Amino acid sequence: MAVVSALGSWYFRKRIGQLEEAASNAAETQRTVLRTLISSAEETEFGRLYEFHNIKTYDQFRQNVPLQDYESLKPYIERLMKGEQNILWHSDINWFAKSSGTTQDKSKFIPVSFESLEDCHFKGGKDILAWHFQNNPESKIFDGKSLLIGGSHKINTLAENSFYGDLSAVLMNNLPFWVNLIKTPNLSIALMDDWEMKLEKMALKTMNENVTNITGVPTWTLVLFDKLLELTGKKNITEIWPNLELYIHGGVSFAPYREQFKRYISNPGMRYLETYNASEGFFGIQTESDVHDMMLMTDYGIFYEFITMDTVHSENPVVLSLEEVKKDENYAVVISTNSGLWRYVLGDTISFTSLNPFRFTITGRTKLFINAFGEELVIENAEKAIAYACESSNSRVREYTAAPIYLDDPENAGHEWLIEFETIPENLDYFTSQLDKKLKEINSDYEAKRHKDIALKMPTVKSMPANTFYNWLKQKGKLGGQHKVPRLSNDRKIVNEILELI
Repeated sequence: MAVVSALGSWYFRKRIGQLEEAASNAAETQRTVLRTLISSAEETEFGRLYEFHNIKTYDQFRQNVPLQDYESLKPYIERLMKGEQNILWHSDINWFAKSSGTTQDKSKFIPVSFESLEDCHFKGGKDILAWHFQNNPESKIFDGKSLLIGGSHKINTLAENSFYGDLSAVLMNNLPFWVNLIKTPNLSIALMDDWEMKLEKMALKTMNENVTNITGVPTWTLVLFDKLLELTGKKNITEIWPNLELYIHGGVSFAPYREQFKRYISNPGMRYLETYNASEGFFGIQTESDVHDMMLMTDYGIFYEFITMDTVHSENPVVLSLEEVKKDENYAVVISTNSGLWRYVLGDTISFTSLNPFRFTITGRTKLFINAFGEELVIENAEKAIAYACESSNSRVREYTAAPIYLDDPENAGHEWLIEFETIPENLDYFTSQLDKKLKEINSDYEAKRHKDIALKMPTVKSMPANTFYNWLKQKGKLGGQHKVPRLSNDRKIVNEILELI
């Protein structure tokens, strides 16, 4: 541990300087990234098809290479999964991050190259610690263990040397040796397919260890906390892990979970850092625990572009470089990566809070919204309104999803919210009114539709029994890992499936 700590301290000091330089020269850093990506992939099948050898500038890249989505790249990826190489990227692709998405059941298999592992995902993990040590010089993280709450791993049978799993499983199977010295639990537990059994074994394995930091999706971390308290008879996680100082999270907004974590963890020095780490790449890090936006990581082998939201679904969307974006505007993210995703429309939307350095918040997804009546309700609106309603009614929400109410009678049109409360409000009608009030405050389109109940009635909120969403995920075979409940849907498929369980 002492050797790891000493090496870490040296690396972190050096890396902070590099990060600050990359942030202050983000535009030039991105131009260098694009040149490197194009030159690296010139002789791939995709590179030859779009004549990468003739592309010298961003404008040429933007003009010559069409925007892609998973369906357009899927034929290439399927060939990679069967063992063909040099198709999208110059180095061999042997690993694929399986992503089930949030609005459909169909799985996606995202290629993960060696360069992506080393220069993106693992660099991101080290940079999280670099910022934590920069802000907390007395940190004792390396005096204990890192608890990684991940998913499961399966072998892809389409080729002898082709493997897949969810992102956390892919990363765990390729971790640097020094990480294995300080992480817990071991891979035999961390990669179990049976999530419920894994939770039990994970709790038994770690309850007597000195865990100083945790990485995981909030939902499953709370489930593990409950299991630990049940097994130990303790009332607080700090009683089990008194030296716990950092929780690294991502995948869903932390706002609905923040108060729950404070109830479980009484350490006043506890730090919470958000990351934007998707199957397609590692994009952002919250560099200060009390500032809730993230820094865009511009030197991870990913070139960024941004589609203006008013054109995102048009035939000719307006696509901007990092130099062309503005503050406080919603953009759909487009990436070109060192795993061979070229001008790939990610599906996430962000808004920049600062342009020097480039800092942002995640505002939602291009397909995760409710816009049945022109209200354009995005996930950021929902998260803020839920948090406000909870604070106003002294309640806590564990999980929720919402969808439109489509009825022939327009006077009954509205939104239906299915909410599983950890602390149920004394007056559900009051909670609903506060939710509606906040939505009107932060979304002018929603407010206009709600004006005098012309287009939308007051939302309907239904309190769900405990474990409703857990049981829905279990039924769908999506327990654990990065699987999560879709927060907003523009149809009623998910809401109706959940209601059928009640």
